[in-house]
Amino acid sequence: MVQAYRTDTEGAGAGPGHGSRLGALRHRLASDRGIWRRGILLALCSVLLTVVMVLHADIPNAIGNLGSLIETFLPWFGLLVPVLLVLGLVRRSATAVIALILPVAVWLNLFGGLLFSDKSGSGGGLTVATHNVNAGNPDPTGTAQQVASSGADIVALQELPGGKVAAYEDALADAYPHHSVQGTVGLWSKYPVTDSSPVDIKLGWTRAMRATVTTPEGRVKVYVAHLPSVRVKLNAGFTANQRDDSADALGEAIADEPIERVVLLGDLNGTMNDRSLNAVTAQMRSTQGAAGDGFGFSWPAAFPMARIDQIMVRGVEPLASWTLPATDSDHLPIAARVEL
Repeated sequence: MVQAYRTDTEGAGAGPGHGSRLGALRHRLASDRGIWRRGILLALCSVLLTVVMVLHADIPNAIGNLGSLIETFLPWFGLLVPVLLVLGLVRRSATAVIALILPVAVWLNLFGGLLFSDKSGSGGGLTVATHNVNAGNPDPTGTAQQVASSGADIVALQELPGGKVAAYEDALADAYPHHSVQGTVGLWSKYPVTDSSPVDIKLGWTRAMRATVTTPEGRVKVYVAHLPSVRVKLNAGFTANQRDDSADALGEAIADEPIERVVLLGDLNGTMNDRSLNAVTAQMRSTQGAAGDGFGFSWPAAFPMARIDQIMVRGVEPLASWTLPATDSDHLPIAARVEL
């Protein structure tokens, strides 16, 4: 009788209605014959997302510069993964959930190093900063002083309206005894600045310059640039032709630069992923990519979604790169520490 009672009890405990919640879930999943057939469309969406991230460089720019638009916001494509995961769980589709392995692996390969590692190092004798101050900035003095408080040895400013240049010069005069303004861009330095001149980026007015800065570690050529803005229009897509032509001209100027050590500071209105900036990015290193912590998004300041402000170097070793606190501009200032 005791043996019979024990057997009945064990049998009852093993039934699907009396086991643990996990056991009941396993039973439901095992008995759900549609778990692999449901969610095929969601799985295909995961495959499509994977293909876009893998082949982004092959997406043509012929129609609305679609390729460049996708590359500008490519890191944000990772946000589609949790959306597809939730939809897959709601659909109770094993196929949809397992298919997410593909886009997750590709996204981590592209951006995992930026998200999960701090590549900054110690040392470095030169700190540089750049900021698009916004022509409509209501407080140029405060903005200039805030950027100067970063302790940068060299500061580049873009989008300087003629009527406010004096305010920036006065605010930065004590910290930076050497400076040059060309058109709407300017360079301020703690070290002597010579050979300052505009750089023609095919706009008809000056939005780029170069100058030689003589630091205690030697000479370095500093370029300051503000490439034309781009727009996203429903009837025209990602309008960036003027920006692309200016990038090509800037790239040619840097390629012809006889001084080996070059630093480029500015608002390029494009990310390092954008193939339309190849004339510049192919010959220089991004300080953020080489030695930054995280993505370093700089625009828009209220909710940064892309790093269109860049510090790039040639013949110079990046050691650290970071964003600075917001000012009254719609861009965040950025800074980097380099070794000459």
